[in-house]
Amino acid sequence: MAFAALIPGHLSPDMAAALRDTLNARLADAIATALQLKQAHWNVRGGTFQQLHELFDTTYAQVVVQGDTLAERVVQLGGVAHGTVQTVAVATVVAPMSESQLAPEEYVRATVDALRTFGASMYKLIDEAEKLGDPVTADIATGIAREVDKAAWFIGAHLG
Repeated sequence: MAFAALIPGHLSPDMAAALRDTLNARLADAIATALQLKQAHWNVRGGTFQQLHELFDTTYAQVVVQGDTLAERVVQLGGVAHGTVQTVAVATVVAPMSESQLAPEEYVRATVDALRTFGASMYKLIDEAEKLGDPVTADIATGIAREVDKAAWFIGAHLG
């Protein structure tokens, strides 16, 4: 069976291609966000180390699953998921995190910024999927946006 045969019947090949492109870009955002959470997890120091270390790692695991969901949707729509380091570096809208040692508050701010950017990209995906008539992709993006917004709130609460 050809991949094109897997595209849901209500989507034209052009609509599916547009969604795949956007999904791959959002996959890049998920991967970039996850890597920033892991960077913060590895390097955070100070009096809040234990809490932040665990929170960054838990959130990292959630974002990895969200990225996997986006990648699987790309393939369900007849495409190839693009998750190489090279692709992510070019495609993501998530700003890079400093590779210098940061204070705990700076790691919190940086990860919240990454999560907010990733969340905003999910809202754009919701809009595009709805315009193209794909409620499944819109629902996937809505679920991810809900979780990402909550994660940004949890981490951001450490700023007081």
